[in-house]
Amino acid sequence: MSEGATGGNDDQGHGGYESEASDDRQYHLEVAPGDVASTVLLPGDTERVDKIVSLWDEAEEVATHREYRTVTGTYEGTPVSVTSTGIGSPSAAIAVEELAECGVDTFLRVGSCGAIQPNVSVGDLVVTSGAARQEGTSEAYVRESYPAVADFEIVTALVAAAEKLGYDYHVGITASTDSFYAGQGRAGFEDYLPERGRALYEELQGANVKNFEMEAAAITTLANVFGLRAGAICTVYANRVTGEFRTEGESRAAETASLAAHLLVRMDEVKADAGAKRWHAGLSLNLD
Repeated sequence: MSEGATGGNDDQGHGGYESEASDDRQYHLEVAPGDVASTVLLPGDTERVDKIVSLWDEAEEVATHREYRTVTGTYEGTPVSVTSTGIGSPSAAIAVEELAECGVDTFLRVGSCGAIQPNVSVGDLVVTSGAARQEGTSEAYVRESYPAVADFEIVTALVAAAEKLGYDYHVGITASTDSFYAGQGRAGFEDYLPERGRALYEELQGANVKNFEMEAAAITTLANVFGLRAGAICTVYANRVTGEFRTEGESRAAETASLAAHLLVRMDEVKADAGAKRWHAGLSLNLD
């Protein structure tokens, strides 16, 4: 991996991605059109950026500002970028807004989560097919009855990547919350936990929701509103039913998402060759 400039105000090209004028730089991310690929991985933790790009062919940092750190490079020859978003939906929404302004059309959240089903083990992956909007950010964009749905092409690519890599995974509904403690039915300071937090946890568990995390609902909602693609994959760090907790398999979500970004480009090429608007099973099956 090559070491790049960390300053967000440098107008020179970064790793073959030539920046536009400084006036085009986004306020929070400090990136401009040309700094980022059309597909961006979105971890929360800035330190997770290094773990992601260590899997790539090459990478160069193009901007760092506040919780937002952006690196652009290639994976299996496919251009891809990564931008950390910090914790929670408000900062993740800013990242989606500003990256979209720079021409990004595909977003893959890469994170960690807590499972609330007994059959989802620590170290497994959860691919989000849709999300319960238990955060407040997406309500600023669209009414609460609007669904937070992952793009099915991204879900397909993530599943294909997990299968190829041999990782255990689950596909299902995620709950995104604004609270790591009470909002996820977890007691906090002095064991404080309101009854509504406990009730929410039990209700979602009974409804076969797979996991808790804090960004997927806002990212997928905004992408759908904007006509873009988004999805999410998380490594399970904790199982709330069994009480297990281990930071195991952190790189699995990163590797699966990176491979999925590569597969999405290949899927897009097959669609174009076939004259298809969307990826479908018939493109890989002999239907004659």
